[in-house]
Amino acid sequence: MRKICYPLTIFALSILAACSTTSGSDISLIPTQTDAVTQKKGAFTQPLKWSGHKPGCEGQCPKLEIDSLVFPGQRALTERVDHLLAAMLSQFDTDRLLPTLDEYQEYYWQVAGPADEALAAAKTIYRNKYLTTLELSAWKYHTGAAHGMSGTQYLNWSNQEQQPLSLDDLLEPRQKDRFIELQKQAHAQWLGKLDFAQEDPEQYLRQWPFQPTDNVAITDAGLLLKYQPYEIAPYAAGMPQLLIPYGSLKGVIKSRYLPDR
Repeated sequence: MRKICYPLTIFALSILAACSTTSGSDISLIPTQTDAVTQKKGAFTQPLKWSGHKPGCEGQCPKLEIDSLVFPGQRALTERVDHLLAAMLSQFDTDRLLPTLDEYQEYYWQVAGPADEALAAAKTIYRNKYLTTLELSAWKYHTGAAHGMSGTQYLNWSNQEQQPLSLDDLLEPRQKDRFIELQKQAHAQWLGKLDFAQEDPEQYLRQWPFQPTDNVAITDAGLLLKYQPYEIAPYAAGMPQLLIPYGSLKGVIKSRYLPDR
């Protein structure tokens, strides 16, 4: 098994060299320049890219790909991202949520079918001095399946407190019901643009009723909501995404978590 390595500082070249067991096809874990989209006051990131096939396998072999991030100087956030991605991949294979991507990789090579593929990815979607918001994604294809399985989870991270922020942390006291009403309004607008929901809206809502979600992300435009496949729509609809603009969130979300307007 090849260990997935995580650079802790941009100067750790010798450590990274020891982590890499092959050359040529490997993607360097050290960027050649600073992240082009990093805000000056936001969290600095480095890419973590790795892909490989089952060691010792010949012919058709299972594949694992990691397209994630590390946060130099923010070990807690780096470890949190690693843990969440491992848990998201684990749910496709086992009831036991494996705590790290290294441990998932070891398990995956033991159980994967010949055409299995798995992908874990992380990207930042908003950053400022106080917050880092990430979109974490996992995808898995099982040999012989009609299609792959996927999931997305948002992570809103407090740079000061070095811990994740839940939806309740973002909302003003006693505003959960109001926020759910805003979700319903955004859902209705989304349904109005969904062609196959317009054929028989009442039947569609009986089969795929509205559900509130805590999977929300702070962005430049507003709070972004994302649902998993089959939660509020058939597989063909993918992962529905709703946006609640900040103009509707005054008094609902805590002002310190609003972007500078």
